[in-house]
Amino acid sequence: MHLISWNVNGLRACIKKGFGESFAALDGDIFCLQETKLQPGQVELDLPGYRQYWNSAEKKGYSGTAAFTRLEPMSVTYGMDIEAHDHEGRLITLEFPQFYFVCCYTPNAQDGLRRIDYRMQWEDDLRAYLMALDWKKPVVYTGDLNVAHEEIDLKNPGPNRGNAGFSDQERGKMTALLSSGFTDTFRYLYPDRTGAYSWWSYRFHARENNAGWRIDYFIVSDRLRDRVRAAEIHNEIYGSDHCPVGLVLEW
Repeated sequence: MHLISWNVNGLRACIKKGFGESFAALDGDIFCLQETKLQPGQVELDLPGYRQYWNSAEKKGYSGTAAFTRLEPMSVTYGMDIEAHDHEGRLITLEFPQFYFVCCYTPNAQDGLRRIDYRMQWEDDLRAYLMALDWKKPVVYTGDLNVAHEEIDLKNPGPNRGNAGFSDQERGKMTALLSSGFTDTFRYLYPDRTGAYSWWSYRFHARENNAGWRIDYFIVSDRLRDRVRAAEIHNEIYGSDHCPVGLVLEW
């Protein structure tokens, strides 16, 4: 089973930059998006063979997620049923017989960590949500999680220490999640690989110089680790400031 996640940073813009060709080439059984920046009806995708599920933010042109699947889910849930978190279109959960698939666009702590208090509450509530799912059946949790967990996960850790996405608080919440029965699949397969990034600033020729951050993840329940066959970062694919990431599971 081939799973794909991509923060497209505005799907309408990404469509103009080859989204359709990239979607076809990646050939995911489940393909999810973050930061679609769409309201219902603003775009119609012709994806034969895929069921489409969309979660839009109430604020126009902001956030938003989508999931496309060849497999029919048993149920679909939008948000985590917490009023404070469910207005920005950040979460879609698909239930399948063997696992839950959770597509997430984590809130950014913003410059100066202006939104760090909200981010910390989101992290605590999201971890509780994932753990409740995991009690029922294994979880595949993916998306733009807006944190580089360890120094190996970004090009310039020193100057970025304390910045949004590399604050001690955010990194600590990722550690807490991974200590709660979950595995970062990329680091599980490649614990020492450097230069593996999924997001690059549009400034300073960052992508050309591979001065990036790994902030897009596939995280699975620990009991799925033995089913992981590949963890991918498709840095050859353009169209956004993020590249797609992938996971191959064997059932």
